[in-house]
Amino acid sequence: MAATVVRYLRSVGAATVAEPVEFLPRPDLRAVRDDERAPVDPGEFRRVLGGFASGVTVITAQDAAGPTGFACQSFASLSLDPPLVAFMVARTSTTWPRIARAGAFCVNVLGAEQGALCRGFAVSGADKFAGVDHDAAPATGSPRLHGAPAWIDCRVHAVHTGGDHLIVVGRVEALGATDDVAPLLFHRGRFGRFTD
Repeated sequence: MAATVVRYLRSVGAATVAEPVEFLPRPDLRAVRDDERAPVDPGEFRRVLGGFASGVTVITAQDAAGPTGFACQSFASLSLDPPLVAFMVARTSTTWPRIARAGAFCVNVLGAEQGALCRGFAVSGADKFAGVDHDAAPATGSPRLHGAPAWIDCRVHAVHTGGDHLIVVGRVEALGATDDVAPLLFHRGRFGRFTD
């Protein structure tokens, strides 16, 4: 497991799986003094960045307590050599510590008809895997969701702080895709699909 993950787990008091997870304090996001530059309005930030259409994924992992996962649109390929991908997760996420403990994850790229599945993984506190068919990804054993048009099986390679989020880099161990399924897209708070 990457040394950065170990440092992160120690910082939140996750010495064992049974211990409760302490959330990191909300970071001070200011790089300059308040009198040097007016802050960006959060509503305007969301509105403008919401204009960027993205694909939708579910990041899954298997730890001692069972399968876990969350819906994630902030996913990207990072490097071809070595093969790396990245996703961003809020530092307040209750799912992230379980993924960090597992040291591995599977990125499930969702198809155009999987909006309901995405919504199920976007809620907190529910059994997200109830009624969800999945099997074990070949390299890490992380849950691979049935019907997902693509999957990327990874081990945690590095974790970086990015304001109120963490940037998780994964080294790809295995992957696969089905070419005949359209992707699920997210734009301005709504799901959509790609059309020619």
